[in-house]
Amino acid sequence: MFQPKLALAALTLEAAAWAALLLGSSSDAALLAYLGAHAAASFLLARVAIVFLPASGKRVPVLLLLAGTGFAVPILGFVAVILGVLMLHSLPPAKAESLFAALSLPELDSRQRAGKGFRQAGMRSFISNERAPVAARQRALVALQEVPGHIASPLLRGVLTDASEDIRLLAYGMLDSKEKVINDDIHRASQSYQTAAAGSAARGEAAARLADLYWELVYQELAQGDLRTHALRESLRFTRMALAAAAESADDAALHLRHGRLLQALSQPEEARLAYARALALGMPKTRIVPYLAEVAFATGDYDEVRALMGDLDNWQSLPRLQPVIAYWSRT
Repeated sequence: MFQPKLALAALTLEAAAWAALLLGSSSDAALLAYLGAHAAASFLLARVAIVFLPASGKRVPVLLLLAGTGFAVPILGFVAVILGVLMLHSLPPAKAESLFAALSLPELDSRQRAGKGFRQAGMRSFISNERAPVAARQRALVALQEVPGHIASPLLRGVLTDASEDIRLLAYGMLDSKEKVINDDIHRASQSYQTAAAGSAARGEAAARLADLYWELVYQELAQGDLRTHALRESLRFTRMALAAAAESADDAALHLRHGRLLQALSQPEEARLAYARALALGMPKTRIVPYLAEVAFATGDYDEVRALMGDLDNWQSLPRLQPVIAYWSRT
């Protein structure tokens, strides 16, 4: 708020200082009296002028700047402060710059899906973050019960060495529960297999069921080490039994695909290649077989075949996860 009394006091002190200097003696005392009165007038002028400036958090530095300008330049400093403040006050206020900018939405990738996808990377980083509240991490782990096993199991296994005992116990219990469910199903399917007559359709169905269950132990990463090898071999054994009991039809293509994947997991690439070829012959879509054939070719060092197979997949736009791999082999 403008204070006319301070303005009048500043002008009076300044006039008195000059009058004392011009009309008085030329002694040091007179000079000191002038400087004191001039400094007081400059400070009062700064107090009056700062009212006309925009409000800011740095009031003291601005006040000292105005007072210093008036004190350092006699007469002209006073005039400069008054004119500068009046000119600045008369200018239109500057538009405040926006802290945020509006951006247009990027073009939607044709391969991008707007579904309710499970963000595995985000969940992994959260449940592994030991600085996050334990209760929140436990709720996140419990939510994994609604997630497919082949996604949930690696996440649970990743926190088995967590610093929190509660997190470790919960993850171990959930993994053990998943494994127990499959083992119970294996036990019941084994009983059905043993009670079914040899060569009957029921025995073939039980063998196919056992092959699926042992494969689930591997697919969900519930079996590790020697137990994984045992599950692979058992699944392979029952898959061969199911193939022997079934008639060759398009419905058996999935069994041949499973047969190939088991052989490939057991480091038998040539036998796996034959199983994949049989699945193709029975009508399995090429897009489901070619990636595994490419893996077999890569494992055997046949990179020309890998490049050719990736070239076949390049025409398929429904394989977004394989696009980086396809692009890499297309450049080589």
